[in-house]
Amino acid sequence: MMRGLILRSARLFARRNQLLGAISFALLLAGQCVQHTAAQTASGQSAVTDAASTAQGLAGLAEWRTQREMEISAPDGWLTLAGLEWLKSGVNSIGSAPDNQIHLPAGSPDHLGLLTVSGKAPDGVVQLLSPSAGFPPELTTDGKPAREGSLVVDDRKPTVVAWHGITLVVLKRGDRFVLRIKDAGSTARTGFRGLKWYAPNPQYRVTARWVPFKPAQILEIPTVLGTTLKLPAPGIAMFLLNGVIVHLEPVIEDPARNTLFFILRDSTSESTTYPGGRFLHTGLPDHGLDKPGSLILDFNRLENPPCAYTVYATCPLPPDMNKLPVAVEAGERLYER
Repeated sequence: MMRGLILRSARLFARRNQLLGAISFALLLAGQCVQHTAAQTASGQSAVTDAASTAQGLAGLAEWRTQREMEISAPDGWLTLAGLEWLKSGVNSIGSAPDNQIHLPAGSPDHLGLLTVSGKAPDGVVQLLSPSAGFPPELTTDGKPAREGSLVVDDRKPTVVAWHGITLVVLKRGDRFVLRIKDAGSTARTGFRGLKWYAPNPQYRVTARWVPFKPAQILEIPTVLGTTLKLPAPGIAMFLLNGVIVHLEPVIEDPARNTLFFILRDSTSESTTYPGGRFLHTGLPDHGLDKPGSLILDFNRLENPPCAYTVYATCPLPPDMNKLPVAVEAGERLYER
């Protein structure tokens, strides 16, 4: 069984067009993983160091989980997502009145504004125009009184159109534009009862061996909308988990942040965790992205994707190589609405 797993890891490297010695390295890596585990058990000093590191990591876990619950239930968190509307070319009217093409929650202005679309994403232009009676009082764009003009369409920092607890942003999805609507007064948020977690378990805080890609590659990530994200993939993390050699390939979600983003699925997705998979954000390897080294993966910090909380999110799905053959009974469990 172990030999089959080793060869499968080696074939992965070959398919990814790595160095000619990748097969030998995969075989060596498996042996090193086993030897490393045995050495830690035998060495009191290594065991103490590892225990201290694990204790330090788990000590901050409760605070991290509390912070995550606050982010999910925040006035602009995922529980407030109340709509995801595709914009058509030309004029799109927005408001709570029946004659609008895009409807806002009850209590919103009858006619909030018009969004005009010229061209296709990513190079098209989306503008905000006032309705015939003018913008409703207290409507803002990026915190200032609303004015007509082009909107910034960017996932990281889009223009935010807001009226009281209603916020609107325009995003790009493939070659189309979509309007994301949030409502701070949504029943999903006001009825929030907290998140569910597996009990903290030091077994699921592992040290992985980091194998960089030279050069870095682009990984195609599918989404729930059927579109594809193309994100930089700098390497592979390999480790032993429950006696199985596992490899995970992260991507860089935001170059401005010094983090790796893992999108993965394991066998608990069939029962106790979200079926579409879970996310894990980690720091960078100890010797940087472009050199072999090690990396800590704390699966106690696995989190659900936004799609676990709302049908209006557009989530990435795990690539095939990140669908694990083992159960990772750690981190966030299935969300109960």
